[in-house]
Amino acid sequence: MLDALKDELLSQVNAAGDLAALEEVRVTALGKKGRITGFMKELGGLSPDERRERGQQLNALKDEISLAIDARKADLARAHLEARLKAERIDVTLPVRPETEGRIHPISQTIDEMVAIFAEMGFSVAEGPDVEDDFHNFTALNFPPGHPARDMHDTFYLPDAGDKKMLLRTHTSPVQVRTMLNKKPPIRVIAPGRTYRSDYDMTHTPMFHQIEGLVIDEATNMGHLKGCLIEFCRAFFDVDDLPLRFRPSFFPFTEPSAEVDIGCSRKGGELKLGNYGDWLEILGCGMVHPNVLEACGIDSTKYQGFAFGMGIERVAMLKYGIPDLRTFFEADLRWLKHYGFVPLDVPSMAQGLTR
Repeated sequence: MLDALKDELLSQVNAAGDLAALEEVRVTALGKKGRITGFMKELGGLSPDERRERGQQLNALKDEISLAIDARKADLARAHLEARLKAERIDVTLPVRPETEGRIHPISQTIDEMVAIFAEMGFSVAEGPDVEDDFHNFTALNFPPGHPARDMHDTFYLPDAGDKKMLLRTHTSPVQVRTMLNKKPPIRVIAPGRTYRSDYDMTHTPMFHQIEGLVIDEATNMGHLKGCLIEFCRAFFDVDDLPLRFRPSFFPFTEPSAEVDIGCSRKGGELKLGNYGDWLEILGCGMVHPNVLEACGIDSTKYQGFAFGMGIERVAMLKYGIPDLRTFFEADLRWLKHYGFVPLDVPSMAQGLTR
């Protein structure tokens, strides 16, 4: 009887034309009300010797049917995949699809280029929230309440969260603060991201992008800062002999502080970067103020470091000849098609930042 049942069930398994039919065979044979399960339920009425012999036969039958079902399932899955591969083939002789006309926004491209350069110098990327509290955005950065330097930022304030004054971050420096609070030196990070200030004209928008860098250890000095920025600017603008000038300046969170100029020419109303005798300011930098280190729980008698920051739109405009900052955010597809980058143009120091 069991031999006849085995032959019948194996025949049904091999005849199953798809996964649904195979599942129906499995339920018929092995389900709660299946035929083999029905025989298993009858074992209780047999003598011990008959139960043992019959049970071994039924278990062997169950295993054989299960293996046959698994094998058939694999065959059906393979056949289904082959059918899909044949049906879904792409004719490479057809014209390109519209999707290939998409473009990477210059801001995204510029950030990727910057990350590629700084990654070669050992920097990692750090991120933080756009909505910040007063401590991370000002106080920890040596902007105590009432400090006149707070007037340098036209801030978007939000409703207070309990005892915390909330705002849209005016720079990405809070990411540096959060990094120092949560990580012990040595620290070497860059922080690209959106920032917000209440301003709008040809060179300012309420929302813009910045990238800032932070290095904290026991030995970093101003010479390391200068070398880092010189190498970055020459790599980013692809000008091997691009001159840089560091001018003394003031920022509450660094001491000493400097603004960085790059060499350029403005002859004939055309801006060209290089060793032409004129200068253009592009970023600010300096050694991290001891007050900032102490506010972030770092011993300023043991550790020191440098920080820098620049506007991403500003350097993108310089590099790619984009005349108006506001056009970055106008969602004009014609503008994006002109200034954008093809999706596979991924920046790297090995293959080049742009092609």
